[in-house]
Amino acid sequence: MSLTLLAATDVLQQLAEFDTIIDARSEAEFALDHLPGAVNWPTLYNDERKMIGTMYVQVNQFEAKKRGAAIAARNISNHIEREVLDKPRDWRPLAYCWRGGKRSGSLSLILDQIGFRVTLVEGGYKAFRAALVEDLRQRVASLDFRVVCGTTGSGKTRLLHALAASGAQVLDLEALANHRSSVLGAIPGLPQPSQKRFDTLVWDALRRFDPLRPVYVESESKKVGNVSIASPLVERMRTSACLNLTLPHAQRVALLMEDYDFFVKDTTHFCERLDVLAQFRGKAVVDAWKQQVLSGNVEKVVSDLLTEHYDPVYLQSIARNFVQYPLAQAVTAEDRDAESMQQLATSLLAGGSR
Repeated sequence: MSLTLLAATDVLQQLAEFDTIIDARSEAEFALDHLPGAVNWPTLYNDERKMIGTMYVQVNQFEAKKRGAAIAARNISNHIEREVLDKPRDWRPLAYCWRGGKRSGSLSLILDQIGFRVTLVEGGYKAFRAALVEDLRQRVASLDFRVVCGTTGSGKTRLLHALAASGAQVLDLEALANHRSSVLGAIPGLPQPSQKRFDTLVWDALRRFDPLRPVYVESESKKVGNVSIASPLVERMRTSACLNLTLPHAQRVALLMEDYDFFVKDTTHFCERLDVLAQFRGKAVVDAWKQQVLSGNVEKVVSDLLTEHYDPVYLQSIARNFVQYPLAQAVTAEDRDAESMQQLATSLLAGGSR
């Protein structure tokens, strides 16, 4: 037999050594979070897992185990028929489930009997999660972050994209969170990941960075929409060197009109979202903005939002939380377009500024 156990701390370092990472949990558990690159081969699907759990409580464990074994055997057979028949003898899978290993163990036992070199994650996903949290802390401490600061609409995300296109190391937290990190930052039709999934995505990005090269990241608050940035990363960002990106006001307004075009197209939705600002700016001010939006004067409202709400809030927050902001390197983009941002990125990476 070649079935082996691998400690979760070792799994973090050896993920790339396996040909397939198999999550044997239900599809709901998988959706909540899973190891990077994992595929989902449920030993018990959602409804089946619920049914067996009910049998454990309402009948007895023995009857539940018999029924669960029959269902698991059918599902494992289907997975092998669908996914394994074309695999070569030297195929190396890594399998895991929640914690105890019963679901992944059942699958792995059969794969092992076929003759594959199967590895099980000792302690399952739960152990992996604990190891990831600690490893994230260590990786953050080893990295040199450069925090791109700048008021709303100044093009921070566009600059990050340009830096990435130029070969720089970039941690795009808003992309990982599916959110633009403001009160109005939710993206229609694009749900945010769970907190655990977000943590895993951040860790997966961090583990790919070279500690000898800087990592560019945007000046986020502790939360990006409904998900929180891990405390070690927040603390590291807030003590890191800063860049202060500026863009002319008219360009900022135009940029936001482009990036938030769904608000321009759906003014009713825009007005609904503006309601959340009533607690900060007052109902009368928000109602006036809503009236202008419905009258087609969206650009004027965007301009007012910047000067009356976002800029004061951002400047207070950045000065309070990012200790090196007073020493930030000034960088200026004359235009919001891709060419201007690419030129700025090239200048930054060459050691200059504009």
